[in-house]
Amino acid sequence: MTLAEQIEIACLMEATARKPGNVHPAAAFSDLTYNDFVCAAKAVAAPLAALAPSSADTTDVGPGGSVRTSSPVPPRLGAAIFNAVRATRDATGTNVNLGIILLLAPLVAVPHDVPLEEGIGAVLDDTTTEDAGEVYAAIRLALPGGMGEASSQDIREQPTVTLREAMHLAVDRDRIAEQYCTNYRLVFAARRKLADLFLTTTDWEQAVVLLHVWMMAEWPDTLIARKCGWDIARESATRAAAVLTTAVGSSLPDRSRLAELDCWLRADGHRRNPGTTADLVAAALFAAVRDGLIPSPTRSAITDRANLILTATAETTI
Repeated sequence: MTLAEQIEIACLMEATARKPGNVHPAAAFSDLTYNDFVCAAKAVAAPLAALAPSSADTTDVGPGGSVRTSSPVPPRLGAAIFNAVRATRDATGTNVNLGIILLLAPLVAVPHDVPLEEGIGAVLDDTTTEDAGEVYAAIRLALPGGMGEASSQDIREQPTVTLREAMHLAVDRDRIAEQYCTNYRLVFAARRKLADLFLTTTDWEQAVVLLHVWMMAEWPDTLIARKCGWDIARESATRAAAVLTTAVGSSLPDRSRLAELDCWLRADGHRRNPGTTADLVAAALFAAVRDGLIPSPTRSAITDRANLILTATAETTI
């Protein structure tokens, strides 16, 4: 499987699993559908995969007939993030996956022969003010909700710090920024949980749903916090933890309790959408697939599951 395919598969697994509160094949928001996520997964695969050092050499003939060989130079991290956001906008006309792009890009930039957990720090340490400027431009292009204003290094201004330093300014209110500052501590913890789930279940969707609810319970969703306040974010975590108590091993929680959580998250005009948790799930899936820690379904298997979901139910819950 190529790197671009790993990116697309991870995004499709996250989008297809019927996670409480999120878009999936049988549940849409007024401005977002499952098809938007499918199109976005395909659109960002190549721009992000371009970050990886290429093994494909190019040759040309120099003065006197000498042959020169060189390898394509990957784009800077910030440029790849901007390119991926622009590709998403071109494909869907909406902000579908900004958080996923921000999380996946540093992971993709780790050299392929280096384990992610060992290599991510060097990638983040290498970020520049130019990277920050490109990412600020990408965020403005994506027009995400609930961003608010910052007293320093606001996204409406030209940054004067590196991308990692800029993320430090948002670490207390955004778990995506937190990953840049902690060498992806939560993503790798989630990856370990995912690998454990796959030891006892062969159903990838079930594992993804369980991971999502577990992450909600462990780390209150910061998108919910930005839109609704920390009290509601903490309540969402408490509700998720209560649902988890009805799960045994890798089996899904009680369906009625899971449905109750799903309905509560979708109330209030989807303002309680645990979107940051979903982004972190996508990053954990990519990290697990990339390092070979879980078996990944094929694209056709994911499509078959999406069709089965549509055929089996018109409900918004599992």
